[in-house]
Amino acid sequence: MSVSLNKGQSVSLAKSDGAGLTRVRMGLGWDAAKVKGLFGRVKEKAIDLDASCLMYDAAGTLVDQVWFRQLRSKDGSVQHLGDNLTGAGDGDDESVVVDLGAVTPSVTQLVFTVNSYSGESFSQVENAFCRLVDSTNEQEVARFDLTGSGPHTAQIMAKVSRNGAGWTMTALGVKANGRTIKDLASAVAQVL
Repeated sequence: MSVSLNKGQSVSLAKSDGAGLTRVRMGLGWDAAKVKGLFGRVKEKAIDLDASCLMYDAAGTLVDQVWFRQLRSKDGSVQHLGDNLTGAGDGDDESVVVDLGAVTPSVTQLVFTVNSYSGESFSQVENAFCRLVDSTNEQEVARFDLTGSGPHTAQIMAKVSRNGAGWTMTALGVKANGRTIKDLASAVAQVL
């Protein structure tokens, strides 16, 4: 059963039987904004959003990062499934898969971001969402709609934090600006 999260809300990643999720997928989906063209014709404008995962230790030090230029973490626990340059199609446009059991023990937080590589603001993006899926059965665990369009070009979507032996997902929805994760370092530091 999926939980629809609002900004700041958290959900435990423990299953109903008390066991924790072992493999999850953070999916990102969006639709390009419709723009009026010549003679009033409406067409979709391709927008290149990028999903990324930043891995931090308890001191807030960046340990590793997974994005379109590095598709796999050094420990192999996080993998980006490829770059969608347009947002065309239904469902998840980009996905990052995490094997929670294989995450380096020093990593305590996984922060998921989305940024507009092509530079469009979120006012030009429609129906954006992120969702956490149990990869073992493809059931949606939690969903966070990225509403609140505006002049920002990035959002810090969510973080998955280690709490003892388990993990918790928190919806963040923090607006930021930047074309790549390298531009988001100071904004991400504020949510750790």
